[in-house]
Amino acid sequence: MSVQPPKRTVERCGWATGEPLYLRYHDEEWGRPVHDDRRLFEFLVLEGAQAGLSWWTILRKREGYRKAFADFDPLRVSRFRPARIETLLRNDGIVRNRAKVTSAVANARAFLEVQREHGSFDAFVWGFVGGKPIRRHPRTLKDVPATTPESDALSTALRARGFGFVGSTICYAFMQACGLVDDHVQGCFLAAKG
Repeated sequence: MSVQPPKRTVERCGWATGEPLYLRYHDEEWGRPVHDDRRLFEFLVLEGAQAGLSWWTILRKREGYRKAFADFDPLRVSRFRPARIETLLRNDGIVRNRAKVTSAVANARAFLEVQREHGSFDAFVWGFVGGKPIRRHPRTLKDVPATTPESDALSTALRARGFGFVGSTICYAFMQACGLVDDHVQGCFLAAKG
């Protein structure tokens, strides 16, 4: 009978639980730079939907959001009318909160305005970090801030353009998710080396 060597344990950020969906999100998405406007819109909607809830709740409903919100096509979402919003409020595949749903539609309209003004939402949002990810090198999760001057500035700019559910904490979570900020903690196998 042969003895198998122990499998090497991969260290991750403390919030990445053993759930396969969570691990995949941590390992393949969180903190990786996103430059695709549709994906940026997706994260803007999802982070706004998370307000007051856990990311785990939103992550489990992500496919439901993709179906309900036209695969996060901001042009299509911007055209949602009151009847469509009422239908969404009966959809248990998303968070059925009227303020969050109507905000997502209003945000789609504001998103299109930002695209027209800046050429892309990508160009606009990455300007808040000088065009490259901010790497903070936190030692532990306790060292990860909830807001930063950059998220404050992004929140202020988005609110001035009519976006909703874009407080500084939500903006910072958006920046982490889309790789504008790399907050993988020291010891995590994805922590920035440089």
